[in-house]
Amino acid sequence: MTLHGTYDTDNIFAKILRGEMPAAVIADEPHAVAIMDAFPQTRGHCLVIPKAPSRNLLDVAPKDLGRIYGLVQRVAIAVEKSLKPDGIITMNYNGAPAGQTVFHTHIHIIPRWEDQRMVGHGSAKMGDMAELSALAQEIRAAL
Repeated sequence: MTLHGTYDTDNIFAKILRGEMPAAVIADEPHAVAIMDAFPQTRGHCLVIPKAPSRNLLDVAPKDLGRIYGLVQRVAIAVEKSLKPDGIITMNYNGAPAGQTVFHTHIHIIPRWEDQRMVGHGSAKMGDMAELSALAQEIRAAL
């Protein structure tokens, strides 16, 4: 597998963007959407997903990077205001050897608290949709 493989139109994020799978949406903008991660590593773990098909950050059109990361910043600020974490991680994985498991570009926004352990990427349990929706509403209110 290469970093620039064929885009799979049936990946979970493509399905979410088409409305075929549910998601707790925080923000829906012309070029990207912010949602709660269905498998949160911490309380309030969010994702920003570009709407244009791309496997990873290396495939994103350069003109779209600013728009995507602008939303990442706005959501991270809203997470800070609403959830009051001690810190925030923003990251993404590019290619399977780097830990990427869904091959549609996505940026993680993970709130961190000093006294709470973070669940490992890929080992988190599925979150409760009602709780994720409530968190999305709380974060959205802070945007």
